[in-house]
Amino acid sequence: MTEPASTDPASTPPSATPPSPARAWILSRSSYPEYLRVASILRKETVGGALLLAATVVALVLANTPAADFYFAVRDFEVGYEPWHLKLSLGAWAADGLLAIFFFLAGLELKREFVAGELRVFSRAIVPVAAALGGVIIPALIFAAVNFGGGAGAVRGWAIPTATDIAFAVAVLAVIGSHLPSALRIFLLTLAVVDDLLAIVIIALFYSTDIQVIPLLLAVLPLALYAFLAHRYANFFVTRAFAAWLILLPLGVMAWALVHGSGIHATVAGVLLGFTVPVLHRDRDGRVGDGPGLAESFEHRFRPLSAGVAVPIFAFFSAGVAIGGGQGLVDALTDPVAIGIVVALVVGKPVGVLLATWLVTKTTRASLDPDLAWVDIVGVAVLAGVGFTVSLLISELAFGHGSVEDDHAKVAILSGSLLAALLATVLLRARNRHYRRVEEKEKTDADHDGVPDVFPA
Repeated sequence: MTEPASTDPASTPPSATPPSPARAWILSRSSYPEYLRVASILRKETVGGALLLAATVVALVLANTPAADFYFAVRDFEVGYEPWHLKLSLGAWAADGLLAIFFFLAGLELKREFVAGELRVFSRAIVPVAAALGGVIIPALIFAAVNFGGGAGAVRGWAIPTATDIAFAVAVLAVIGSHLPSALRIFLLTLAVVDDLLAIVIIALFYSTDIQVIPLLLAVLPLALYAFLAHRYANFFVTRAFAAWLILLPLGVMAWALVHGSGIHATVAGVLLGFTVPVLHRDRDGRVGDGPGLAESFEHRFRPLSAGVAVPIFAFFSAGVAIGGGQGLVDALTDPVAIGIVVALVVGKPVGVLLATWLVTKTTRASLDPDLAWVDIVGVAVLAGVGFTVSLLISELAFGHGSVEDDHAKVAILSGSLLAALLATVLLRARNRHYRRVEEKEKTDADHDGVPDVFPA
C-alpha cells in the first residue's frame, strides 16, 4: 500500500516549493526597435517644439505692439459656409480644424502603443496610464480648490492644467537630456499621449454643448466607411499614398464636418479616425507579416504636417494675448484663475504623476528599475507640467475666445509652463551629467546582430 504524501511543509523538498512571482521592474529598458521608433518621434517633435515656440513668441510680439490691430483682425477674419456651421474665424479654423490633425496623430500613436508598443504589456502600461490619471486628477482638484469661491464660471476651467504638451516637453528633454535613459523618454512620451486621450474625453464630455443628434448619427456613416476601407485595403494605401489622399481624406473631412455640426468639438473626430486605422501589417491571408502597417505609414506622413504646420499655426492664433504692460501682467497673474493654473501645472502635475507612480510600486509587485532613481521620475514629473497646446484649447472652450478670463488663463499657461520647464531643466541637467559619467564608465559595443548589449534580446 502506497503511503500518502506528506502535507508537512517542512518535509517538502526545496525544489518543490513554488517559486514566488517574479518582481517586475517599472520604467525598465524597452526593446531596441521600440527605442529606435521613439527616438525618431522625439527628433521630429523637437523640431515641432522649436516651431511652436517661435510661433508663440511672434504672436505675443504682434499682440503687444502697434501691429496688434492687424494681428487680431487676421485672427478674427471669418471664412466658410454658414448653413453647415462652418463659417468660422481663422483662429477657430486653427483650433477646430488644424488641431484635428494633431489629435488624429494622437489617436494613431495611442492605438499603436496598445497594439504593438509599450502599452500592450500590462506591467509596462500601468505606470504611464496611472501617472497620466494622477497628472489629471490632482491639478484639477488644485485648480478647483483655488477657484472654489469664484463661482461656476471660474471653476469651469478645471481641465486647463491637466494636459502635457508633447512638442514642448519633448523639445526641452531633447536639449537637456541627451544622456538620460531611454525609459524616461518613453515614459514622458507615453504619459503625454495618454494625457491627450484623457483631454479629448474631457472635451467631449464637459465642453460640448447643444448636441445635435442627427449630424452625430450621420457622422457614423463616413467614419464606418473610412474604417472599412482602411482595414480592407491597408496595404494598398501603404504603398500608394495618393490613394489615401483621394479616397480616405474626403471621408475624414466629411466625418469631421458632421461631428463639428453636432456640437461636439471637432477634434474628437480626429481621435476617432485615428483609432480606426489598423496597426499591424497583414498579408492577403490575414497573417501578421513584416513591414509597416497603415498606422505607422500615416504617422510618417502626418507628423511633419502636425508638428510643422497645424500646431504652430494654432499657437500663432491662440497665444497672442494683449498683456498691457507690467501692470497688465500683474493683474493677469493675480487672478485666481491664473493662480490656480500656475500652481496646478508647477505643483499639482508633478505631485499627481509622482503619487500615482509611487502607488503602483506599493500596490503591485513592481519596483523602480535599479538603473534609475526616484529623482529621475521627479524631473520628468516636473517636466510634465509643461502644458500648452491642449491647455490653450480648453481655455478657449471654458471661458470663451478673447474673454478676460481666457486672456488671463493664457498668460498663466505660458508662465506656468515656462516655470515648469526651468525647474525640470535644473533637475534633469544634473541627472544628465550623472548618466553621462555612467556611460563613459560602462561603454558597450554592439552585438553581432547590431543591437547594443544594454537592450533586452
